[in-house]
Formats: sequence, C-alpha cells, structure tokens
Amino acid sequence: MRITANFDSGNIDVINADDKKDIQLAIRPDAGGEFFQWFNFRLEGAVGEQYILNILNAGESSYVEGWENYQAVASYDRQHWFRLPTFYKEGKLTIAAQLECESIQIAYFAPYSYERHQDLLAAVQTHPLVSLVHLGETLDKRDLTLVKIGNDDANKRNIWITARQHPGESMAEWLVDGLMHSLLDSDNPTGKLLLDKANFYIVPNMNPDGSVRGHLRTNAAGMNLNREWQNPSLDKSPEVFHVIKKMEETGVDLFYDVHGDEALPYVFLAGSEGAPSYSERLANLRERFSEVLKLASADFQSEFGYDVDAPGEANMTVATNWVAERFDCLANTLEMPFKDNDNLPDPTMGWSPERSVKLGEASLIAMLAVVDDLR
Repeated sequence: MRITANFDSGNIDVINADDKKDIQLAIRPDAGGEFFQWFNFRLEGAVGEQYILNILNAGESSYVEGWENYQAVASYDRQHWFRLPTFYKEGKLTIAAQLECESIQIAYFAPYSYERHQDLLAAVQTHPLVSLVHLGETLDKRDLTLVKIGNDDANKRNIWITARQHPGESMAEWLVDGLMHSLLDSDNPTGKLLLDKANFYIVPNMNPDGSVRGHLRTNAAGMNLNREWQNPSLDKSPEVFHVIKKMEETGVDLFYDVHGDEALPYVFLAGSEGAPSYSERLANLRERFSEVLKLASADFQSEFGYDVDAPGEANMTVATNWVAERFDCLANTLEMPFKDNDNLPDPTMGWSPERSVKLGEASLIAMLAVVDDLR
C-alpha cells in the first residue's frame, strides 16, 4: 500500500500507514499557515481490500463545520468523480475506500488541474472572437491569463468573470469551463445574442500558484486574494494587481466572481448591498438576475446564504464590494457547495463538476436578462 500527493494540487502528509484499517494522515496548511482544508492524494493498494483513512487534524481545519454531512470525492480514471463513505467525529475525518482498481485518487472536491487549465485556454483560443491576454506573472512565475471574448466595440457592455481566487474552490473553474464553451457554441442562441451585446473578460484561474501548491485559500505568499482588492501589491498579491489594472482599462458593467463554500449545502449569491454607493438601480438588477437564474437552474436558490451587510458596512477588501463601488456596476459572488446541494440532493455524486458546468451555462441566461440595462 502506498499514498502520495506528489502531483499538481496534491496535499496530504502521511503520519502512519502501517495499518490499512487505521491509516493516519494530516492536511498540509497553505503558505502562511492560517488556512487548510483542501486535500488531494492517491492511494495505491490491492483490489477488493478496504482501507480506512483518518485525517487527524480535520478538527483544526479552517472550516470545521464543512465536515458536517461531507463526503470525500474519488476517481479511478480522474474523469468521473463519485463520493466515498466519510464520517467526522471528535476532530477526525474518516474516509473508507474499498478498491475496485489498484489506484484511486481521493480529494476534497474534484480537482481542476493546471494541465486542464492550459487545455481550456488552448481550446477556446481557436474561436475567432477569442484572444488570450497575458496580464502578468504570479509569484511562482506562472502566467496569469485573461480570456477576452468580443470585438472591443465600445458600445457593448463589459462583463468580467473571475474564478478560483481561493484555489481549493475548484468547482469555480469547472463552472467557467461550462460557461465559456456554452458562450462560444455557435448553436447556442443565448451565447450568440450575448456576444452581440457584450464583451467578456474571463480569468478562469486567479490563483494558479495556490492551485498547483494544493492550497485551500491563499497564493504563494500566503495571501487571501479576496481580501486584497483595496490595496493589492506586486510583491504579495500580483494576481489582483494585474486584474484591477486591466479592469481600469476596459471598465466593468457586470462582475461575476465564482467561489465555493465549505459549510453551506446550497448554491447562492452574495451581493454588494453593503457598498457605500449601492443604489436602487443595482438592487433591481440584482433581483432580476437572481430570479432569472432560479428559473434557468433548479440548483440555484435565494433563501439560504450569507447575512446581508448593512448599508455602508461592506468589507471593501472583497472583490465584489470593491468592484461594485469602483465601477458602479452589478457585482455578485456566486457560491457553490463542496458537499451536496440540499435543494436537489444526489447521494452518489453530491455537488459535482457536471453540475458546476451546467450552472455556468445557466448563468448566461441570467446575464442576458440584465445586459441591456447594465448602464
């Protein structure tokens, strides 16, 4: 029996693997040491044998409530991901795996690898309306790439979409994958009409360093990018610095920042209601966007979510609040679950890459519903 996390986005430390019924593991913290929850490793063993994996430091993780009713994901072919029996008790997360093949990959959520990210960029660049824009380098010298879709017509609206500020929230890039392919599909009338009305600026992965390093929430410097928008710097948060610089060039009429939430088993929006200049115009746009998204996707709901900030009390270091205030635009954070979606539970798959992709497709319908009134 062997356990390794020595690959892209891998994260686990082996404490003791002498007993297959009590394999003792620990999640490695992000750079900076403040956050940890993401794990991703490969177990190699005998077909038919059951292995019991115990993550001993789960009770010290960033979001302990995230383990309630949580089931780890696994795959034999790294394409199809399913849930494993998982239990949390007294600070320990226990995962049971009975092998059908000699090797199984087990993760917090289905990874979206850096190689897949490169494949996505290569695939969409073949479309005549797509250009790949190099925004700058990360601290680990990786490319920060913007996918620009449109013809730069100044009369069109400018829609910005960012994903994976928090690298462990891999469902965000799955959503962007679905959204971009749907937007560029010549047989999709929603995408075609949107491209007549808007230019799209999409950053599929805001945090490639954290993604490759196997971080939950931070970049290579240990910075939470979604707390850097008020004062980003090239030495600590170049990812945000470069994105803001490009936003200032293009302007922003709609901002969609895609995330995952560890604890809440729902899909929901978090808006900019607490930003100082939040207005009735933005409130009406947000309400219409939300109502249409509910019709477009039965996975989305508006009953459960974060507490709404009081007027003027928003945290302005957060992307959605900062962008809404700076550009007087409709801005939302979209949250998806790591667990199942209690709206439409699926015990075998839980929330999945496939459902994330479909939600990306549905998001275009909500964008079409508001695009004419964004300014």
